Amino acid sequence: MWEKFIPQEILNKPDQLTDEEYALVKLHPLKSADLILGVEGLEDIARIIRHHHERWDGTGYPDGLRGEEIPLESRIIAVVDAFEAMTSDRPYKRALSIEEAIEELKRCRGTQFDPLVADIMVSILTSELQEAKKT
Repeated sequence: MWEKFIPQEILNKPDQLTDEEYALVKLHPLKSADLILGVEGLEDIARIIRHHHERWDGTGYPDGLRGEEIPLESRIIAVVDAFEAMTSDRPYKRALSIEEAIEELKRCRGTQFDPLVADIMVSILTSELQEAKKT
């Protein structure tokens, strides 16, 4: 689906994106929200999707929202999406271990991520790791 808005060569680029390429990538929350707005009754979902790349400190996109201006659901998706991205191999980076991703969530709490949402995610992941080590 993203190929309609973002060329595959940009999505799979192993090098740093140019400013123009990054500008295209940053369109995906807007394009996704627009698609969802086309479905009656999903307006709230479109708003959540639109803001899932906002950052707690206000430096995200597309609207530069900060803190609790960002819908809670978007703040949750931001943490989960970032964790998935961190722990997946990408053309431009190797996957982090779960332990490394937990440390990154901790490091970015209060800047990139809602501190409470990041803390809850870290707690869940830590608990899951401890359970996995017991077996």
